[in-house]
Amino acid sequence: MEAQNDTKISEFLLLGISEEPELQPLIFGLFFSMYLVTVTGNLLIILTTISDPHLHMPMYFFLSNLSFVDICFTSTTVPKMLVNIQMESKVITYAGCIIQIYFFALFVGLDNFLLAVMAYDRFVAICHPLHYTLLMSPRLCGFLVLASWVTSALHSLLHSLMVLRLSFCTGLEIPHFFCEPNQVVHRACSDTFLNDLVVYVAAVLLAGGPLGGILYSYSKIVSSIRAISSAQGKYRAFSTCASHLSVVSLFYCTLLGVYLSSSIAQNAHSSATASVMYTVVTPMLNPFIYSLRNKDIKSALKKLFENL
Repeated sequence: MEAQNDTKISEFLLLGISEEPELQPLIFGLFFSMYLVTVTGNLLIILTTISDPHLHMPMYFFLSNLSFVDICFTSTTVPKMLVNIQMESKVITYAGCIIQIYFFALFVGLDNFLLAVMAYDRFVAICHPLHYTLLMSPRLCGFLVLASWVTSALHSLLHSLMVLRLSFCTGLEIPHFFCEPNQVVHRACSDTFLNDLVVYVAAVLLAGGPLGGILYSYSKIVSSIRAISSAQGKYRAFSTCASHLSVVSLFYCTLLGVYLSSSIAQNAHSSATASVMYTVVTPMLNPFIYSLRNKDIKSALKKLFENL
């Protein structure tokens, strides 16, 4: 018999990273600092790519979109956590939790798709340099970003609707600092088989697809770089995708590490702590990775500060 949504609850309790009262000021200060760095760093990347005409290229167009998504991604979870710590409250409303699940899934999906699009951009630039301008036209770049948004929005809507069908009776405490979808689903007192099935199918299609595209792109990139005769040419070609490769490695390693370890770990709070890596730390480090490893970004940032 199909489960009906007869939910009577109005709120969940987010237990956060730690329930120790003496650690709350430290956690607040740490997360507030990381949030400020994340927003500031990614805003600087966006302003730099917009203000410098030399950066009006597909590579930096996708980078500015990634920076915007990273700001939104962190803003989905961290501000609510900071407010709860400051007000000494653990409450998030039922509606607020569903909204948080929606935007969390949306921005995780967008990160995933944009990294795949950026890998394709590097593939075209290195493997088909003579046709780069033709292949990576402004129209195609806009379509790729729009398709990423639409696909991610539909995926996150599906996740939210799947949670709405569940009934919650007891166990409303979520051992996390935000409404992590897996934690919320498994607090339900109705059957979650369909939810789990949808999550696994979506993970294979919407995470495995872009990851497969990234791996394929870099396999072709490596082959093209190996075919270059001069060492300087190889270095120049590799340097154009080194930043993106670093971001991809950081994002997928932390994301996969969290979800693989969470299936083994018995302590739910350890999973929440590990989730900080891809929800907060990775968006914070992305601007540094791109600015420190990219001469064009560093030069544009210098000009931006000089004009302020």
